Amino acid sequence: MEDTAPEGWRRPRVSMQEHMAIDVSPGPIRPIHLISDYFPHFYPFAEPVRCTPDLLPATATANCSIPQLQLDQEPEADSDDSTALGTLEFTLLFDADNSALHCTAHRAKGLKPPATGSVDTYVKANLLPGASKASQLRTRTVRGTREPVWEETLTYHGFTRQDAGRKTLRLCVCEDPRLRRRRRAPPLGELRVPLRKLVPNRARSFDICLEKRRLTKRPKSLDTARGMSLYEEEEVEAEKAGEERGRILLSLCYTSQRGGLLVGVLRCAHLAPMDANGYSDPFVRLFLHPNSGKKSKYKTSVRRKTLNPEFNEEFFYAGPREELAKAVLLVSVWDYDLGTADDFIGGVQLSSQASGERLHHWRECLGRSDHRLELWHPLDGVAPQLGD
Repeated sequence: MEDTAPEGWRRPRVSMQEHMAIDVSPGPIRPIHLISDYFPHFYPFAEPVRCTPDLLPATATANCSIPQLQLDQEPEADSDDSTALGTLEFTLLFDADNSALHCTAHRAKGLKPPATGSVDTYVKANLLPGASKASQLRTRTVRGTREPVWEETLTYHGFTRQDAGRKTLRLCVCEDPRLRRRRRAPPLGELRVPLRKLVPNRARSFDICLEKRRLTKRPKSLDTARGMSLYEEEEVEAEKAGEERGRILLSLCYTSQRGGLLVGVLRCAHLAPMDANGYSDPFVRLFLHPNSGKKSKYKTSVRRKTLNPEFNEEFFYAGPREELAKAVLLVSVWDYDLGTADDFIGGVQLSSQASGERLHHWRECLGRSDHRLELWHPLDGVAPQLGD
């Protein structure tokens, strides 16, 4: 095509800056305008400011743009996954004196159930890592609201400083399918709190956004199973078999009036599940060896379908303090099975040959008369080897 421009006329030259619509005129440097300056936009945390950059001086334009640049907003992707699911208000208290962790669930706000209408919800708590049902607690169900109020305290007994340094509390807001005859649905949202940040004997309140349930892919060896989902809810594997058998709270007291040792079996916590339903029917056996008294073996009553049983039973072994100092107290926890042999869950041995807290508990009891001392002891996975 021939150029028809008149003679002596030069085609204007467009620089790259002008092509990109950047103002390069002399004077103060003006900020690049955002497209949001020209279109209405809603900010939930700030009053909307209408800017007309072409009509305002440079200083006014800069002042108008600064609040928008400093506005700290969650990314939309995070908002879809977390804040859109609602929030949960709760309080944590680590009672170091009584070895207990108290979790008070207050209320939830802005829940987003998959179905429209009202929802029946409860809060489920787990300590991780560890067996899921061994540390599972739940609140009551609040019916017919998306902003439920529970005001209920869940207590983990036998919670030590070592647990606070290595465990995490998971809280899930779940829909109760039993009240409305629905199929079991995944949690409406969950959150996790590392417990190492808790200060002993000081309550701390939280108001945290709920997140989606974390899923992990099953091992390849399970992928070929027919009808099995490729993904499962993330469960942290148990740490060590010896550490995950559970723990028992014992009280020892040498009574001078009766002339013998008073042993109290108070409760157990986080026992290993032995039955197919994920629970156990635990009871405790006591055996003092050797014992010159009439009876050396006792056992508690059976607690049905629980991993955190409470017994509060006491047993007496008669004998002078010198003989008891040479004896060995074997405490074992069993799962009761009707018609078959009972399953061993875990045990603990107290004697002058023990070590750590077990030795301290035994010596402190026999060294001070009429002094009751309660201590938690982790259960070993090895059954007692002494004869009957």
